[in-house]
Amino acid sequence: MPLVIHTNYLVNLATLDPVVREKSIAAFRGELDRAAIIGAEYLVLHPGNYKGQSLNEGLAAFVLGLAESAHGFKAPGLTVLLENTVGSGSQIGGRFEELRAIRDLAARETDLPIAYCLDTCHLLASGHDVATAEGLKKTVAAVDKILGLDLVKVIHANDSKGALGSHLDRHANIGEGKIGEEGFRRILKHKGLRSKPFILETPADEEGDDKRNVDALKRLSA
Repeated sequence: MPLVIHTNYLVNLATLDPVVREKSIAAFRGELDRAAIIGAEYLVLHPGNYKGQSLNEGLAAFVLGLAESAHGFKAPGLTVLLENTVGSGSQIGGRFEELRAIRDLAARETDLPIAYCLDTCHLLASGHDVATAEGLKKTVAAVDKILGLDLVKVIHANDSKGALGSHLDRHANIGEGKIGEEGFRRILKHKGLRSKPFILETPADEEGDDKRNVDALKRLSA
């Protein structure tokens, strides 16, 4: 199992607000340095919010911020993973094409290795019907065509309180949301996904919730 860490949720490398941008670049550099110190293989990063700009301007701002953060950074074993989002408002990453564009642009600006992390709640809420057999088949095919399935290094396993295409980022316990137990059973057993690391980001409202979610994933994957 790889060591995977997640950046501070306040980091927004796509913004043009000078104060937020400066703090985001410094914060992300700190995340890179800490990841290197503890020997992490993957550092998960949200693509940010481009409010007040066009999408293309936001993508460019993100990549330039990424490059500035990583200037002079060396950690051969570390890869940054771009996480898909629900695509709410000016949020980048609700479409696979946006994640692919970031990786392609970043290859010209930095040597930092970049791949992807997929979140099941975010997939459903952004419009990818991973809750049904046909929808999962289409989603995985799109991932493979646009991102490359081999570049999906980690999956965040979260059920979704929001419905398909709701753009609502609200995680639910496994089997208790709109994906459901049968949806997760198919996801966990899909030949293109079953060998990948699955990490929970489910609610912990009551004592023992984390263990119950882990046990649910084990049961559904058996």
